[in-house]
Amino acid sequence: MSVTAVPLRPIRKGSVLKLWLGLILLSLLAAGVAWAGTAHQVLQKTASGLQYRVIKEGEGASPTSTDIALVIYTGRLSDGTIFDSNEGRQPTPMPLADGALVKGFTEGLKLMRKGAKYQFRIPPELGYGSEGQGAIPPNSTLEFDVELLEFLPEATVRQMMMQQQMQQMQGGAPGGGGAPGGGMPGGPGGE
Repeated sequence: MSVTAVPLRPIRKGSVLKLWLGLILLSLLAAGVAWAGTAHQVLQKTASGLQYRVIKEGEGASPTSTDIALVIYTGRLSDGTIFDSNEGRQPTPMPLADGALVKGFTEGLKLMRKGAKYQFRIPPELGYGSEGQGAIPPNSTLEFDVELLEFLPEATVRQMMMQQQMQQMQGGAPGGGGAPGGGMPGGPGGE
């Protein structure tokens, strides 16, 4: 069998350089698109170690330790297992006083403003630590999707609850209204 040689035309001067420049430019463009696509996924970190991502910024002031926040949340373990959620149900009132919730959740809520949506990544030392809690194993990193709907001073909420109880005792408004059970669920970390 014979092999036929096909002559190749010589490459013009500068063509190889143009080819390399084109490949470098294409690589930089791809890297830029990849970076822009992941820029919103970067987590910020507080001094305590709480990591958070702003999904949607809210407006106005942030809640303080004397407030009760109304939130919608979903909590998961690092492997994606959901351990708690009020998604699709009534918002949960959560007191922000120290010790009412796990430290990381309270700290994260105090960063938010009304209408904000954040994601929190709470390390074990700001969550349940080496103890764990129910379906949450010891030394678990907790991840939350949280929307802060509203917050009110705790004294105002207590006054509203007292007025509601007085109306019910006096045969006031039928059905009562308010949170089921008449109390404030503890939410993440509450008792």
